[in-house]
Amino acid sequence: MSIPSVTLNNGVDMPVLGFGVYQTPPEQTITAVETALSTGYRHIDTAAAYGNEREVGEAVRRSGLARDEVFLETKVWITDYGYDETLHAFDKSAGKLGVEQLDLLILHQALPGEFELTVQAYKALEKLHADGRVRAIGVSNFMPDHLDRLLSGAGTVPAVNQIEVHPYFRQSELLEYDRERGILNQAWSPIGGITFYRDGSKGSTLEDPVIGKIADAHGRTPAQVMLRWHIQQGRQVIPKSVTPSRIAENFDVFDFELTGEQLAAVDALDTGIRGGPEAADITRENFGIEIPEA
Repeated sequence: MSIPSVTLNNGVDMPVLGFGVYQTPPEQTITAVETALSTGYRHIDTAAAYGNEREVGEAVRRSGLARDEVFLETKVWITDYGYDETLHAFDKSAGKLGVEQLDLLILHQALPGEFELTVQAYKALEKLHADGRVRAIGVSNFMPDHLDRLLSGAGTVPAVNQIEVHPYFRQSELLEYDRERGILNQAWSPIGGITFYRDGSKGSTLEDPVIGKIADAHGRTPAQVMLRWHIQQGRQVIPKSVTPSRIAENFDVFDFELTGEQLAAVDALDTGIRGGPEAADITRENFGIEIPEA
């Protein structure tokens, strides 16, 4: 089965369902990505900060698929921001992945306290795109004020904003902001993982009774319901797993449809509580890590 695609704002097509490798140890990455590609995934999302770009590239080579059959996305970490630094960050990532061209290159975070570095990094992405070394560029974890500041100093509207979105943290204002500007919302942690209820206690969306009831109605799993919720609302999703059965389960979401009432019921689960770090807390002092050359 082939995965439907979405057309980015620069005309590049990207699968609506991808495979993520965040927190996947390098020694497990090759097998996980090989399993995903053999299942039918054709988009792999990694990042310089994940430390597993090399293994992603090796898995793609082992798959036997042609380079143009796999959509490769990676991210520049904040310690490599700045114009020349970000150009070099591309070289590091492309070298580890073993490719000459990336399909999508994005900035991993905004640096609110050093935003000029963020702008210069994005201008480097624009240069890489103009030179044909990347097919599309974007950002991750950017809030509306970051995007306003970025667009006042850059000429290219990001193709993608990769953000935390799941039933317990929907980010409705940001979703709408991006949609109005033609920026595709790409959901990381689309199934939620360990999330928070309105009272601040931890729980799992996989055990939510509302999602469970919808899953039962369709003869599906809670994870499949959540992925379907994203896709029907126009988001691209990058679930992750190292378990073959779950990799296959997350892929099997294209032959059923949620009703409008079911979509609204999932929307209503939003707690407004973020699981990842607050954008304002991202500084090179707090989150700076060196990205190795090879």
